[in-house]
Amino acid sequence: MHPYNRLPSSGHSSPSPPHSPLRSPRFRQTRSKASGRFINQPGRTLIQRIAWHLLSVLIRRQGFFLFAPLLYISGMLLYMGSGSFPDDRLPIIPRHFAPGSRYRSPQLYDKLRPEMDADNSSADAISTVWKHSFSAYKGVEWRPCVNTSSGVLPESNGYIYVEANGGLNQQRTSICNAVAVAGYLNATLLIPNFHFHSIWRDPSKFGDIYDEEYFISSLENDVRVVNRIPEYLMERFDHNMTNVYNFRIKAWSPISYYKDAVLPRLLEEKVIRISPFANRLSFDSPPAVQRLRCLANYKALRFSSPILTLGETLVARMKERSANYSGKYISVHLRFEEDMVAFSCCEFDGGAQEKEDMTEARERGWKGKFNKPGRVIRPGANRINGKCPLTPLEVGLMLRGMGFDKNSFIYLASGKIYDAERTMAPLLEMFPNLITKQMVATDEELAPYKNYSSRMAAIDYTVCLHSEVFVTTQGGNFPHFLMGHRRYLYGGHSKTIRPDKRKLALLFDNPKIGWKTFKRQLLSMRSHSDSKGFELKRPNDSIYTFPCPDCMCRTNKSEDSKPSLAT
Repeated sequence: MHPYNRLPSSGHSSPSPPHSPLRSPRFRQTRSKASGRFINQPGRTLIQRIAWHLLSVLIRRQGFFLFAPLLYISGMLLYMGSGSFPDDRLPIIPRHFAPGSRYRSPQLYDKLRPEMDADNSSADAISTVWKHSFSAYKGVEWRPCVNTSSGVLPESNGYIYVEANGGLNQQRTSICNAVAVAGYLNATLLIPNFHFHSIWRDPSKFGDIYDEEYFISSLENDVRVVNRIPEYLMERFDHNMTNVYNFRIKAWSPISYYKDAVLPRLLEEKVIRISPFANRLSFDSPPAVQRLRCLANYKALRFSSPILTLGETLVARMKERSANYSGKYISVHLRFEEDMVAFSCCEFDGGAQEKEDMTEARERGWKGKFNKPGRVIRPGANRINGKCPLTPLEVGLMLRGMGFDKNSFIYLASGKIYDAERTMAPLLEMFPNLITKQMVATDEELAPYKNYSSRMAAIDYTVCLHSEVFVTTQGGNFPHFLMGHRRYLYGGHSKTIRPDKRKLALLFDNPKIGWKTFKRQLLSMRSHSDSKGFELKRPNDSIYTFPCPDCMCRTNKSEDSKPSLAT
């Protein structure tokens, strides 16, 4: 006896399931007769018989029930469309906005202003803001320790020419990286050329912004730097640098790439060109490379004498004006220029005129970039994610919430503020002692720099570097370099307020918040910036923002040394 097998096999036959019983002819006859009775039933009109027949057919076909809801909805729409309703009786569905997605700071300012002006509880915030800067970080303190080499350099392997693109501090990145690469390859560095950019429109050369002679002499024991290539070499290229072989190097390339790919060509050609050169060297490099970066940024790069002199003058004037605060002032890097507002794709309170201005600015600066098919601009999402630049009003609200009183002296570092007459008014109401370089310097002093954005930025950089508090509002190379430079000068502490813009978006979009709650939140944010003043460089961090430990050394003794104004 064989077991039951579900699968057929070659040797045995498996039992099959029983066949379905045939439909009874009697049953079929009954249905047929019944159908005949439906059709020939007396007492019904022709229309009723036809309708009844159609209904019986539809019921027998169950697919009808799939279309029944559609038929019902269609009927309701036809019924509702046949009538007319007054506009005021139509249902209104309210639009829900995600928290933090709208610009409602003006309404918040109007609500909080009475309590803000009446608040006399603020202590001398500018003198107490940096509680962590006077104590050692994890038991130690930091001091600058960038040392130069001694002795004679070996024979050069050739000349390297780089083109530094971007604004002032992106160019600074290129310069420092070029010094590091040239030193690592034992090459001679030609003074970097500044690439003219359509956004900054500054034709300044290296010597217009930096002290060229000081730069060369500061590096003489570590890297050879010259301002021209010998004639006998340039003759090979018809005295035209565009004929020199140009390396197209990927961004953030490791130093090993330069040794493996660039050095052999340098030894062969004796002159090479790297363009563009911004961000072409990885932040993670051997100590020897990092030392050269530190040497270039914090020792060799000093602003040219005219810029340095004017910068020192403005610092002295700011300290004199803020004598009631022991010469301490706040510097704010405000990024609310038209191009920044346009690039952020955020919406503010300028209405139709703002929308028109931003559309024109985007097309003028980034032709077609924001009109590509499939690109969707989401202003609300940008604001929630902290990508919108802070307005002057929001900067004022933030600083007042952080405890800085209206008599504090503020130096404003910025370009031309968008719609300045309207947007700057609330900030000036909250801080009447707000000062720009145009207010603290004379027209004659600024005249040589007015058409040069990088030189004007260098003046701002100097005044911000020596403020007691530096406030950054929108990221970028300017605040990142300043934070690192301030850490280098002030024992490892950046003395910088870096607001959490995602949290600010939620606070500014909350019309129900009271002044005490608002201030408590901002004081917590200020304290967080203080605790983050000391930070060590992590992998992939910029050495120009985090100089510890590559450019600074630990010490157990506090050294009271006043930083020099030389930058």
